[in-house]
Amino acid sequence: MTRPRISARISAISESATLAVDAKAKAMKAAGRPVIGFGAGEPDFPTPDYIVEAAIEACRNPRFHKYTPAGGLPELKQAIADKTLRDSGFQVEAAQVLVTNGGKQAVYEAFATLLDPGDEVLVVAPYWTTYPEAIKLAGGVQVDVVTDETTGYLASVEQLEEKLTDRTKVLLFVSPSNPTGAVYSPAQVEEIGRWALDKGLWVVTDEIYEHLVYGEAKFSSVATAVPELRDRVVVLNGVAKTYAMTGWRVGWLIGPADVVKAATNLQSHATSNVSNVAQAAALAAVSGDLSAVAEMRAAFDRRRQTMVRMLNEIPGVVCPEPFGAFYAYPSVKALLGKELRGRRPQTSAELAELILEEAEVALVPGEAFGTPGYFRLSYALGDDDLVEGVSRVTKLLAEAH
Repeated sequence: MTRPRISARISAISESATLAVDAKAKAMKAAGRPVIGFGAGEPDFPTPDYIVEAAIEACRNPRFHKYTPAGGLPELKQAIADKTLRDSGFQVEAAQVLVTNGGKQAVYEAFATLLDPGDEVLVVAPYWTTYPEAIKLAGGVQVDVVTDETTGYLASVEQLEEKLTDRTKVLLFVSPSNPTGAVYSPAQVEEIGRWALDKGLWVVTDEIYEHLVYGEAKFSSVATAVPELRDRVVVLNGVAKTYAMTGWRVGWLIGPADVVKAATNLQSHATSNVSNVAQAAALAAVSGDLSAVAEMRAAFDRRRQTMVRMLNEIPGVVCPEPFGAFYAYPSVKALLGKELRGRRPQTSAELAELILEEAEVALVPGEAFGTPGYFRLSYALGDDDLVEGVSRVTKLLAEAH
């Protein structure tokens, strides 16, 4: 009897579409093609100097050459608790913090800790590519609540109610959103939080883009908006986006003490402690002020406005204004099926492939985020590259008929 070489559980995992697009763009660039990539979700700025210096000092400290507690350095856990109170008004103890190997590990451990096989999770689509895989690995069942450009990709309580069943255990709430840049108003956050409270649900809230909001938009944490939820809310966050530290791999999970203890037990067997040098860098980041992020946010805001204006000038493209993160999520549904360079792409994935080949611009198609017919473009790249990249796409799509 021949058994499969790879387990069914792991075989079911899809490759990260965003990382795959970024890798293909980099490979083409390395081969000498002038590819401009809008795929990667990371700031194009270097990590601030004071954070790098803290890491250098940590390298010289023999304490950091050894194992440290699996759940995180005590001083970092306390600093994260202090930072959470400062930035979102949510008061927690250091014991309610688990430091993880990036935000992705926090996502996985949250669902692994909360879900039993068959438990349902309400997920607003479009959604970040890692959520479905983490839910699936935990044995959970994803239930999509689909939004579109007509509402700015915001879900209503009525839509959530329609998808509720007696198996629903968790609401995944993300604001600001990757991939759409949608930001719920404080009133909407409270309304959704109170609905979840009334239904007895857990809320897993991903707040990694909390400091990247623009215009009149305001970040609001559901944990603060509905204090009664505190025993059923898990907050996910990290240093990657706020401090341009994607490669340092430090995230965290905040929740009730029993959930954090259980997730810490999992991590103690999966990875042990996060790199001590990276934790020391994260300590400097969360303990410092937010002046570095203010400079980055100003640049992102400028690029955001440029990108949205240029995209909306393309016939057949509709792009709502994103108010958070660093992504635009335009609809290209009106372009599908049209002839372009001798082909008729029927899906946004096919159109993205054609754009990469013909215009040498890398975009992530909406299929990756649960809503075909769209593209995600990151505006976390230099102004000149942004204008050149969108101009290439504009010129190519003008040929569609």
